[in-house]
Amino acid sequence: MGNCLTCCKAKDVARTTRYAGENNSIPLSTRQEQTEPLHIEEQRAPEQAVLTARNIVITDKKMFNPYNKLPPIKKQSNGDSKRMSLISRDFSENKANALFDMYKDPDCDCILAEGVEKFCDDLQVRPDEFIVLVLAWKLNAETMCVFTREQFVTGCQSLRVDSIKGFQSKFSDLISEVQNKQNFKEFYKWTYKFGLDHDSGQRTLPVDMAMSLWKLVFSQREPRILPRWLNFLQKHQNIRGVSKDTWDMFLNFIEQVGEDLTSYDDTEAWPSLLDDFVEYENDCQNQNVESDMHFN
Repeated sequence: MGNCLTCCKAKDVARTTRYAGENNSIPLSTRQEQTEPLHIEEQRAPEQAVLTARNIVITDKKMFNPYNKLPPIKKQSNGDSKRMSLISRDFSENKANALFDMYKDPDCDCILAEGVEKFCDDLQVRPDEFIVLVLAWKLNAETMCVFTREQFVTGCQSLRVDSIKGFQSKFSDLISEVQNKQNFKEFYKWTYKFGLDHDSGQRTLPVDMAMSLWKLVFSQREPRILPRWLNFLQKHQNIRGVSKDTWDMFLNFIEQVGEDLTSYDDTEAWPSLLDDFVEYENDCQNQNVESDMHFN
């Protein structure tokens, strides 16, 4: 959301082909078996635009750059809590529609990039903050920088909010909600679809987009293996896309495999990219051991 985003040579040609084929993801909306090869956009330089929503160029200047975790939310007094409770309880669909109209694009019945920026300004949050991604999830957004009226108003009704103060009153609850294991799993899987450029028919996340989203989605509780995984992706420039299967299975990977990777079983049905990551890590570890032996 907002104006977004920043987003070892291969050992042999076979691996290059293998990575280039990491595009077997299937859109959630169709869940049909893919019968023809997918087109993977060429990886763009980090400073170039990596996402377009309705012909709006979204740059890497304002969203998904590394940032600090959210600060602890100030504990409210009893009086504040009562006021926030009243704000949340009294929902008006007319007010929700009026709130939408404040940010909608003049040429269509959607909130687009400029409206999202203004919405974030009024909420007193940055477009690249974790809470903004959570809000997009709760408002049923399907594409970055695009809210339809139906998505926005239905999301407001679900949250029981119809004002900026109402949204702000929900921040703490939303952060707590997404920390639940099952809720986080749903949020994590939704993030993949959210990152796709649906206007161009994109079915596989470009690797720079995937890396930025991994940083953001895990920003509140970062797995120790994440920096090494991102480093692996960054070093292997021939990896141009991350499939839906790889995205989903990475969550299982960090839950089941220890930081030292000793419990990784390559006979299980892991995506090939994760197999290659473990092999790369083991090679690096062996080189370090040999180097230590040499100096000793």
